[in-house]
Formats: sequence, structure tokens, C-alpha cells
Amino acid sequence: MIELYYWPTPNGHKITIFLEETGLPYTIMPVNIGAGDQFKPDFLQIAPNNRMPAIIDRAPKDGGAPISVFESGAILEYLGDKTGQFFPTDLRKRNEVRQWLFWQMGGLGPMAGQNHHFAHYAPEKLPYAVTRYINETNRLYGVLNKRLADREFVAGEYSIADMACYPWIVPYKNQSQDIDAFPHLKRWLETIQNRPATIRAYEKGKEVSSASPVMTEEARKVLFGQTAAVVR
Repeated sequence: MIELYYWPTPNGHKITIFLEETGLPYTIMPVNIGAGDQFKPDFLQIAPNNRMPAIIDRAPKDGGAPISVFESGAILEYLGDKTGQFFPTDLRKRNEVRQWLFWQMGGLGPMAGQNHHFAHYAPEKLPYAVTRYINETNRLYGVLNKRLADREFVAGEYSIADMACYPWIVPYKNQSQDIDAFPHLKRWLETIQNRPATIRAYEKGKEVSSASPVMTEEARKVLFGQTAAVVR
């Protein structure tokens, strides 16, 4: 059984998509990031960077003690190895998947995240910052669109690389992007959107967040006012 410490953000959706695709048994442990659940001492034992998602695998492959994993990319690799699905063992195919997984982790996610922050959450609108991250998001969309011009999925076959990228493209409107300008990316987005596992994963997210209030000023301070003090 996998314990998934989760909130329905793009990084959280990555993991529920994988789990729904494979049918691996899991239990969602909600981490309400607007309420500060990510700073609780018990959670920091699992995720020292005080960010979700994180998992505890109560039945690891080696039959030993439970294993905890934080960072969404590391979780996807771990679960891919555990199940033997969506993360190839072939050297070359595995390398393709891993490159694009790291591309998302180091590029698309952080840049789109800053796009969201400065455009929608920052208390002061800074035109330079807004433009800078919208443009960089646009460039990354172009990279992914070009990659998908001659293949169905990012690394050929559907993989954890697609699962990592997809939730960061879903909110393209909030990122001030015109998806019609990226026809290959749009085709890919719609293909994954219509997969039954994706539909189930996003429904789980709605269930988890349904009891949470809309963004309050206090929640905003919790999310965006962090310093080293929170991990001491």
C-alpha cells in the first residue's frame, strides 16, 4: 500500500495519474498547503523540503522496512521501478524518459510556477517579472511542441515524462498561453486528458480540495512567506 501525501496541484496530480494508470493500491493523506499542513513535524520527517507530494511505500520490493520518497520526479521513478510500468528498463528508452522528466522538473515546472505566482498571487504586479515568465513559459511550450511533432508522446511511448509534463500544461490559460499556437502540444494534451486514469486522478483532486476554502490572505502568507525558520 502506498500512502500518498497530496494536494491537488500540478505536482500532486503527477502521482495520482501514475497510481490510477497502474492500479497500485494507495491512500491519500491530504496535505492542505493553504492551512500549513506541510510544516507539521511529522510531515517534515517524510518531506524535509516541506513540499508535497511525498509517499511512504509500506510494501517495498525488497520486503524490508517502509520507504519514504519526496520530490515528484523521484517518486515517479521509484513507482516506475516498483511496478515495471511507464519507466523503461532498456538503456536508451530509459534515458529518453529521464531527460524529459528532468526537463520538466528543472524547467517547465519552475518557470510555469513563477508565471502563476507573479501573474496571479504576487501582492504587487511587476510587469518585468510577469513578462519574463510568460515568455519563458512560451519558449518551453515551443520546445515541447517541437518534440511532439513526430511522436505521440514525449519519449515515444506513454511514460512518467508525460505524466510529469501534463499537469503543468493543463492551466495554459492561467499561464497566458494560446494552446492553438502549439498544435502538436494541443493534440498531446487532449489525448492525455481523455485517458480514463487521468479523469479519475483529477476527480480525486476535486474530492480532496472540496472542503478547502478559496485562497485567503492567511493562506497566501503561509504559501509565500516562508524562510528557513519553517524547517528549524
